[in-house]
Amino acid sequence: MSPDAAYVLVVLLVTIVLFVTEKLRLDVIALLMLLALYFGGQITPREATAGFGDPVVVLIGGLFVVGEALYRTGIAHAVGAWLVRHGGATEARLVTLMMAAVAFLSAFMSSTGAVAVFIPIALGLAQRTGISRQRLLMPLAVGAMIGGMLTLIGTPPNLVVAGELTRAGLDSFTFFDFTPIGLLVLIVGIAYMILVGTKLLNGGEATSTTGKALSVQDMLKAHRLSGQFYRLQVTARSELANRTIGDSAIRRRFGVSIAAIEREARRRVSQLPATVDETLRPGDVLFATGNEAAIARFVDACGLVPEGRDTSDLADPEVGVVEVLVSPLSRVVGQPLIEAGLREQFGLAVLSVMRGGQPLDSTPEEIVLQGGDVLLLSGSWDAIRNLERERPNLFVLRMPKEAEEVMPARARAPYALTVMVFMMFVLAFDLVPAVIGVFMAALGMVLTRCLDMNQAYRAVNWQSLVLIAGMLPMGTALENSGALQLIVDQIIGGLGGFGPIVVLTAFFLLTSILSQVISNTATTVLVAPVAMASAELLGVSPYPLLMTVAIAASTAFATPVASPINMLVLGPGNYRFVDFVKVGMPLQILAMIVCLLAVPVFFPF
Repeated sequence: MSPDAAYVLVVLLVTIVLFVTEKLRLDVIALLMLLALYFGGQITPREATAGFGDPVVVLIGGLFVVGEALYRTGIAHAVGAWLVRHGGATEARLVTLMMAAVAFLSAFMSSTGAVAVFIPIALGLAQRTGISRQRLLMPLAVGAMIGGMLTLIGTPPNLVVAGELTRAGLDSFTFFDFTPIGLLVLIVGIAYMILVGTKLLNGGEATSTTGKALSVQDMLKAHRLSGQFYRLQVTARSELANRTIGDSAIRRRFGVSIAAIEREARRRVSQLPATVDETLRPGDVLFATGNEAAIARFVDACGLVPEGRDTSDLADPEVGVVEVLVSPLSRVVGQPLIEAGLREQFGLAVLSVMRGGQPLDSTPEEIVLQGGDVLLLSGSWDAIRNLERERPNLFVLRMPKEAEEVMPARARAPYALTVMVFMMFVLAFDLVPAVIGVFMAALGMVLTRCLDMNQAYRAVNWQSLVLIAGMLPMGTALENSGALQLIVDQIIGGLGGFGPIVVLTAFFLLTSILSQVISNTATTVLVAPVAMASAELLGVSPYPLLMTVAIAASTAFATPVASPINMLVLGPGNYRFVDFVKVGMPLQILAMIVCLLAVPVFFPF
């Protein structure tokens, strides 16, 4: 082994270890790896930055915009509403329709976004039917991951293997090349979840069968806040008088949340949202939440007059609440709640943090936010509506029924649907390169005002793009140093004599196992060049090997950390690590069997 090859392999090993340990963000790890390769002399500056101009990166960025438009215009929610109407109360029927519906959405938009749309739908179905949420949310996650197998744009790994073919000067995979195999895996996955998968899960707590939409009061009760608001009056001598809530830094100093302000104006008493720029006046009554010790410190330090607890809670149409789910990719993950600045960023107060289905009793200083946490926020309906733009940081989980009276109609849905159909048409018939087709669709969503440019920029998950762009030069370094040929020689030398099916099995296992612990996109970027080189050495077509790598990369079923999708359902489903293992591992084996049987039929060696 040459020194150059040894150096690249050491960098690769360190990168994988960092991915697994999650000591740093994935995009930071990718950039550190890129710099290590450059300073080690393995890649040139042009090769180091080539990934940022790669068509795959641009294409994925465009898909984020298209998916955001489908979310904002209500098309994604319309699919969920159809499911509610036709799902019935039979668990098998609900699981089948839900997995099929979320798979369909995942084929054309971010799988994480599709799951975020369906989590509140699944919770609503659980409430209406009395079926445990555990038996609905796990199939939801599985369906979303399999949905990525259905089309070229379904998931980044599909685009990565297609890009590998293009770089080799070969015809790329077309839009629907993935569909036959993905459909077979979906059929097997649905059957498995109905017959076996849900049976392996604990039943969980029975849910209400009332089917009634939750009100603001219902959501406060669910978080054990009903009747728990302290009424605290601001006096002329209070240090809060004539100061804004933001300047007072109440949560940071005292661990107390201000949910609303009661103020008398023109002989009418009303509640106002407690925004950071709202100036408190003498006579204002604050609706505060916090433990008794924190409230007592707050009252003494700020010269407030306690008026007891309020029994009417938040009863004014100006103030609303919303339940949101913290994405595993959110910038607030790992931050103490008291330092997260959610009121400053979103104009909403954090009233409660729920983890594992139970509200946390810890003080704000003690709570460190995790992916999958459920937050109850309060504020103005405009601020609540603006939360939609915060995906993938915060996903709206539940809104109270009062929101229907204040949320605007999504009249641009026909335009978004037309643009999506156009994109599917040009990609399916290969009228233009895929990156151009998606670029046209993203621009079409903006021109038809399904979203504006600021919303389009916010829709892009820049962490994912930097991760892909930063990892792509690893393939170049592996090739330049001879490390790629060394890996290929080891695989082919050990398994090549047993035939291409055994090699296919090895690549499925390698990709699937790595995808349980590191990003499936990063895994595909690493494995795809090895699969391409192995096919050349064996003298077989690279298409079956690359298709297998792509399918295997979407089988991250067996651990909650394998995918942001699993992390999203972890909290609402109150799952344990072992739940994913015992449900996911048999499904991975079934997916491998389907892949090994189907891939050679559709893509002969």
